[in-house]
Amino acid sequence: MSNIKLNKNFKTACIASDHAGYNLKEVIKDHLVNKNVSIFDLGPMNDERVDYPDFARKVAYRIKSKKSDVGILVCGSGTGMAISANKIKKIRAAVCYDLKSTRLSRQHNNANIIALGSRLIKKKLSLKLVEVFLETKFEGGRHLKRVRKI
Repeated sequence: MSNIKLNKNFKTACIASDHAGYNLKEVIKDHLVNKNVSIFDLGPMNDERVDYPDFARKVAYRIKSKKSDVGILVCGSGTGMAISANKIKKIRAAVCYDLKSTRLSRQHNNANIIALGSRLIKKKLSLKLVEVFLETKFEGGRHLKRVRKI
C-alpha cells in the first residue's frame, strides 16, 4: 500500500456527507486512513436522513477557520453540497466527476473542497478522484488573478 502524496498546501482534511453519500463517505474515509492521510469526519455517523446544507457548512467553516486545509463532501449528486459550501467566503467547492475535471478544479480554480455524487460515480473512480484532488497543486500564475476575483 502506497501513501498519498498530499500537495504541500494540504496537511489536514475533513469529510462529511448526507444520507445518500454516507456509505461512500465511509469508504473514502477508510481508504484515506489506510493511505496514512489524517482525516476528520464531520458526520453524519449513520445513514439516517439529514439535510446536506448542514454538513456542507460544517466542512466549509472548518476550512475557513483553518482547522482543515481541504474538504471532501458526498451527497447524491455532489451539486447540493457544492452549492451550499460555496455560500461561505473563501470556499471553492467543485463537483468532480472525472480525472480532468478534478485536476482542473485544483490546477486552475484552487478548489479547496471536492464534491462527489454517490449516485453518479462508481466507488473505484471516486477513490481515484479524491487521490488526484489531494495530490494536485494549484498552478497559480494567470489563474491566481481569476481566483482572487471569486
